This record gives sequence, structure tokens and C-alpha cells, in this order.
Amino acid sequence: MAVKWAVVAGLALAAAAWDLRSGRVPNALTIGAAGIAFLISGLHAGLGGFAQSLLGWLVGLALFLPLFIVGGLGGGDVKLLAAFGACLGPIGALWAALWASLVGGVLALVVGAAHGYLSEAFRNLGAIVGVWLTVGPSLIRGATLGDARGPRLAYAVPISLGAILALWLGQM
Repeated sequence: MAVKWAVVAGLALAAAAWDLRSGRVPNALTIGAAGIAFLISGLHAGLGGFAQSLLGWLVGLALFLPLFIVGGLGGGDVKLLAAFGACLGPIGALWAALWASLVGGVLALVVGAAHGYLSEAFRNLGAIVGVWLTVGPSLIRGATLGDARGPRLAYAVPISLGAILALWLGQM
């Protein structure tokens, strides 16, 4: 368990710091951490451990990939949740995503309020929901990471906190 804590905490600190500094989460970090998780799981629990780690990676990838496709999340964030899934397993990935979403929502409100952006954010959210109810999930000009004018939230922070909460609360 100490090794798992070390990997999750190290990945969390590195990813959050990198995202806060540069606005990105590098592939070397996410892919490297997933590789380390696969190796540790395989050495500790054999093929079954490796399989659990791989399944956790796939679950983490699948959970946030739709948000990347519609322009609401960066690719590094998707790979970061997948790397945490490789560390925590499939159930841990689910809990990490849930906690990350809750923490991210709170942090988004704080960042939006701090920048005087909340009313515009809620108007954008209403427009997104309206379009998605009408035509289904799709990219919406002016409301994606690529072209939004509002403040940015370094989403590696809530993803990292979500993974730490899942591990700390034993939800894996």
C-alpha cells in the first residue's frame, strides 16, 4: 500500500504542478506513471494484478474521453485519469473520476467567481445543454478549450485530488 501511495502522490504532485505552471500534462508523465503502475501491479499480484491495472487504465480513459471529444477537457487530463486508474484499478478509477468531478465543479465556481465570469459561464452552460438536448453532444464554438474566452482551471488539480481521495477513502 505504501508503494501505491508513493506512486499516486508523486503523480498527483507532478501533474498538478506541471498543469498549473504550463497548462499541460505531459505524455511522458502520464504514460510513464501508467507503465510504472502496470509493472508494480504485475510484480505484486502477477497477471491478475496487471489485468486489474490495465482495466483501471481503460476505465479511466473511457470516463473522460467523451469530454475530450466535445472539447471540454484536454487530452493530458484524460490520460492522467487513465494513469490514476492504472494505479487504483477500475473501481478506484470510477471513484477518482467522481471525486475529481465534484472537486472540479467547486474549483470551477471559485475560479469563475474570482474572475467575475460566473454569469457568462452559466449562460454558456445553458447554451451547451440546449444544443446537446436538440442535436446531441457536439463541439460548440466559443465554449470549448480551444476557443473559450473564460478563465482556465488546471484540471490536473481536481483529478489529482480525486485520485488521492479515492485512495484515502479506500474506494478501490
